[in-house]
Amino acid sequence: MRSVELNVCDIRPGAHGRGRVIEVVLLGTGSADGWPNPFCTCASCRTAAARGEVRGQTAALVDDVLLLDCGPEVPRAAVRAGRPLDRVRYILFTHAHPDHVGPAALLYRSWVQGDRPLDVLGPPEALDQCRDWVAPDAPVRFVPVAPGDRIALDDYTVRVLEAAHTAVRDGDSVLYDVAAADGGRLLWATDTGPLPPRTLADVRGARYDAVFLEETFGARTDLGAGHHDLTTFPRTLAALREADAVVAGTDVVAVHLSHYNPPTSELSEHLAPWGARVVDDGTVVRAAAPPSRSLPASAPVGVAPARRAE
Repeated sequence: MRSVELNVCDIRPGAHGRGRVIEVVLLGTGSADGWPNPFCTCASCRTAAARGEVRGQTAALVDDVLLLDCGPEVPRAAVRAGRPLDRVRYILFTHAHPDHVGPAALLYRSWVQGDRPLDVLGPPEALDQCRDWVAPDAPVRFVPVAPGDRIALDDYTVRVLEAAHTAVRDGDSVLYDVAAADGGRLLWATDTGPLPPRTLADVRGARYDAVFLEETFGARTDLGAGHHDLTTFPRTLAALREADAVVAGTDVVAVHLSHYNPPTSELSEHLAPWGARVVDDGTVVRAAAPPSRSLPASAPVGVAPARRAE
C-alpha cells in the first residue's frame, strides 16, 4: 500500500453517532445524462419531469472542504443548493469520464481564488484533463492516485479503492473511503459495477456511517458490468454486509441514477427492503447520525464471502 503523505492522521471504523458528524451535501445524484434525460420521452423521464424531479451529475461536498467528483454541472448545482465552494481545499476525482471531471471549474475558481492552494487528486487520466486549465504558477497541486493508496488530508484519511469501471483503460477508476480523524466515515462508490474482491477485502470491518453506492442501470441487466443494476445492487450490499462494512447504522444512499430506473416512488420501494434509499439533489446526509429506519432482519444473499485482508 502506497502512503501519500500530505499530512498524518489515523483511520478507524465508523463512528455510528459517536464523535464528529461528517456533513455530505449531494450536489447531484444522477448519471452522466441526468434524470430525466432532456432528449428522452420514456415513461421514466416523463414522470420525473412532470414531478420536477431533476437529477444532475453525481457529486458530493464534504464538510464544505472536500469535493468528491466535479463534473461540468457541479459548480452551478452548488449555487442552487446554497453551498458556496469557496472553502474547498481538495477535489477528488474518481475517473476521467466527462460527467465526473469538469476542468473548467478550475479556471472559474482561479478568477477569484487564484492565490489559494488547492490539491486535486485522482487517476492520472483524470488529472491530465485538468492541467491545461491551471496556470503554471498557480498554487494547485495535482496528486495522482491508484488503488491501495492511503492519503492524509488535514483532518481526513482517504483510502483509494479499486472500482469495477473503465474510463480509458482497465484499472483507471477508483472509489474513496473517507474517514474523519475524530469520527465519521463514508464510502464513495461511483462509478462501479459489482465490487472487486480486492475492494471487499479492503473495506472489511470499516462499519461505514454512510455508503453512497451507484445504481445506474436499473431494470436493464444487459448493459454490461461497469455499473450496478437492480439485480447486482442488492448483491453488492449483501457482500458489504458480510464484510462488516455496511452495518445496522449505515445510511445507504443510491446515487448515479438514470432513466433506466423506474420512477422514484417505485425505485424507493425496490430499495427499501435492501436497507437503501434514494434522495433528491441537494440533500444533506450526516455520516455518523444513524437513519431513523432500520435495516431488514435478513440481508439479501447471493455473493460469495469476501476474503479477509492480509
